[in-house]
Amino acid sequence: MNITKLTFKTPTSAGVRHQKNILKNSLSKTNRLIKNLCAGLKKDVGRGHNGRITVRHKGGGTKPIYHSLVLNTSFYHAITITVMYDAFRNSFINLNFELTKFFFFKVLGTAFVGSGTLTSYTQHLKELRLGNRFMLGLLPAGALIHSVSINDALIKFVRAAGTAAIVMQRVDGGCKIKLPSGKIVILPLQTSAVLGVVSNAEHSRVVLGKAGRNRLLGVRPSVRGIAMNSVDHPHGGRTNGGRPSCTPWGIPTKGYPTVSKKKKV
Repeated sequence: MNITKLTFKTPTSAGVRHQKNILKNSLSKTNRLIKNLCAGLKKDVGRGHNGRITVRHKGGGTKPIYHSLVLNTSFYHAITITVMYDAFRNSFINLNFELTKFFFFKVLGTAFVGSGTLTSYTQHLKELRLGNRFMLGLLPAGALIHSVSINDALIKFVRAAGTAAIVMQRVDGGCKIKLPSGKIVILPLQTSAVLGVVSNAEHSRVVLGKAGRNRLLGVRPSVRGIAMNSVDHPHGGRTNGGRPSCTPWGIPTKGYPTVSKKKKV
């Protein structure tokens, strides 16, 4: 069972005094299972094709492993082999084995779905079980769902860690669901979704504790504009500000009108 908990280290230094990590005892000890589903991606260091910086504060970090997930849906009967960590997603992923066609595939993890769990996606409602994929027309009102896919295309809604949508009610030819953002959308009854909540709900409570862990994630330091020279930033020089907050290129950063008064028809 991938029940996530936060762990605290003994405060032997200032860098770990406030650090909060996720306990990963229930996860796979290796991330290279089924190597044909893994790939090493080139690190994104924020440079364009000509080598110039196009996105600031990016660079360095460790080389992560990319896991190919099944984001388009088809009918299956599978068993969950293990739960794995994914560096490119804030949720965990499940390694499944298809029992009828005999192949491995990876999907977004569902909370409380661990090794040995049977999951399926069929046209008929047999059992309301966490991790199973259903069509919205088969689910009762109030059900928590994630990985919503419209017309068996790529998964479009509810993929972040700890999130879930709520099935509200059926309407003419569709089903009304409430997304984690609070927005209410009407989707076709043939839309498929996984029953349950996305795994790793404690992700938002993680505290890195020190800048070194951010560097391993590929995040470089940022410098306050007021600490720069006047040629490097509008806030720079010994002026202590002197103007409303803006970017290095002079664009206001604390809100300004974005709609023209003379709206074009």
